Amino acid sequence: MAGRIRDEDVVLVRERARIDEVIRDYVTLKSAGGGSLKGICPFHDERSPSFNVSPAKGAWYCFGCGEGGDVIAFLRKIDHLSFTEAVEKLAGRYGVTLRYAEGSAAPGRQVGNRSRLIEAHKAAAAFYVEKLASPEAETGRRFLTERGFDADSAAHFGVGYAPKGWDSLLLHLRSTGFTDDQLVEGGLVARGGQRGIYDRFRGRLVWPIRDTSGDVVGFGARKLYDDDDGPKYLNTPETPLYKKSQVLYGIDLARKEIAKRKQAVIVEGYTDVMAAHLSGVETAVATCGTSFGTDHISVLRRLLMDDGVFTGEVVFTFDGDAAGQKAAQRAFGEDQRFTAQTFVAVEPNGMDPCDLRIAKGPEAVQELVKAKVPLFEFAIRTELKGHDLDHAEGRVAGLRAAAPVIARIRDEALRPEYIRKVSGWLAIPDDEVRRAVQAAGRAQPPAARRSADPEAPTVEQVAGAIPRLPRPDPRDKVAAVEREALKVCLQAPQLGGSWVDALETDAFRSPAYSAVHAAITSAGGAASGLVDRAWLDAVLAACPDDAVRAVVHELAVDPMPTVEVDQRYAQSVIARLLEIDASRRITDVKARLQRVEPSTDPDTYQALFADVLALETYRRGLREQVAGGPSS
Repeated sequence: MAGRIRDEDVVLVRERARIDEVIRDYVTLKSAGGGSLKGICPFHDERSPSFNVSPAKGAWYCFGCGEGGDVIAFLRKIDHLSFTEAVEKLAGRYGVTLRYAEGSAAPGRQVGNRSRLIEAHKAAAAFYVEKLASPEAETGRRFLTERGFDADSAAHFGVGYAPKGWDSLLLHLRSTGFTDDQLVEGGLVARGGQRGIYDRFRGRLVWPIRDTSGDVVGFGARKLYDDDDGPKYLNTPETPLYKKSQVLYGIDLARKEIAKRKQAVIVEGYTDVMAAHLSGVETAVATCGTSFGTDHISVLRRLLMDDGVFTGEVVFTFDGDAAGQKAAQRAFGEDQRFTAQTFVAVEPNGMDPCDLRIAKGPEAVQELVKAKVPLFEFAIRTELKGHDLDHAEGRVAGLRAAAPVIARIRDEALRPEYIRKVSGWLAIPDDEVRRAVQAAGRAQPPAARRSADPEAPTVEQVAGAIPRLPRPDPRDKVAAVEREALKVCLQAPQLGGSWVDALETDAFRSPAYSAVHAAITSAGGAASGLVDRAWLDAVLAACPDDAVRAVVHELAVDPMPTVEVDQRYAQSVIARLLEIDASRRITDVKARLQRVEPSTDPDTYQALFADVLALETYRRGLREQVAGGPSS
């Protein structure tokens, strides 16, 4: 059991870890002004970017799903880590030596379980690389050479060799302090029958599979020997680290280029990724033992979306055989998330990128990608290939086959274009093609006819699982002032100064905003002298629960309506809220005054009348402050 990390070390990790740098491993961020950054939320499916990051405050918040927090919270959620594991991962990245409250025992016995699994995979990858140079691995080296990969290429991609022995890796990792249970849990070894524990990969070439941050989370292994009765490719099983539906081989190498070039090329194997990268197509990635699916789409969308628009392109390179065509058809089913930005590149002779590089050189791989065709067109042409289009009967049958494909195109601007294309390909009038498409659309299940993504949860569904305080109606002008005043208190307390501390919690009528102001007051307000991350941490520590902390994160990263937030703006916003509160109090006092009979209770009447005059004078001064005039 891991000991508790000392609080001062956790604080040091938060200070050193650059939240924008960490999040950019998963999300493409763009400037949102005022020092804030914006991108597509990695935690729910959205088309318009609502994920905000404030590097100065070390905070992030998504206005779509309501998730938010600091850099540790981000890693915990996106990588499914415990608090200790997230801190340890960041500490390793930013060179922080952690100490544990239970003592100074060897770090290897103190770290969290996921971190130990990551370390085990790192050690296994190094072991496999070392063994690739051994005499036994001659067959593996020859395999690589025959496919055009030299030693430098193998080293760049971390290719290794798993010895034939049943326990070579097991004994090595045991000797470095890893337990059998850890190695079984990580999928590096297996338990079975009379043999007991044994290496999962034996006598195979091995490719390390890394996540976007570069950690090895699994392996893919290729059979080399005829006496190996296992599958041609064997992958790590599902583990706490490795989820095959969520990993893309090569994403660690391709991530920055995908975001830069706004292009992702999907190939079918490890050697295809190697060949593509070595040919200059450095945006290539591959799925690992599974077909391309919705989780893979989510990974790419975060890298390719820009200001709510899918700005890039996804290019699938499939083999020209029947299996490759089926893969394209499966991808078409998912394509609606990419609309018109998805393409297919198929080499006429059926060669994959690896074979193409060997036969015709790197330029041919680049040309293959350039010669892409839209996935919609490829899917329709694939349906038409099975029919004799030289005869009327074949063209009619082709129309019946193509119509359901066109009907599934959800982009209403594209569908008519493909109706015209098919009309030309089949020499059938537009009207007949359109009627066939409409009939095919009516015959499909309702979910297939939806213009929106049928699998994407609504914002309400996503947010419903998160404890949230009710927010006021966004059209409520008073609540909008409350919100802006709190943003000043959280984002620029030093500019608001004494005005921040003049606010009272009673001035906030929204329960959510009232709770946030109570936390601000408990943290010391502007008088505390804290700013940026230290100030935000103090407020968060003063929050009574996660629901209030969520509102604090939301307001801390919500951009101000003005690019330059100066003292005049900060004070005028708070003055406006104080003016509203004063008006509310004046109304209350006047109502009390109306209920007092001056002839029978003159003292109370005079006291209330004096309160009204004082409040009116106070409100007048606030209005002058809001207008930029002299302050009372």
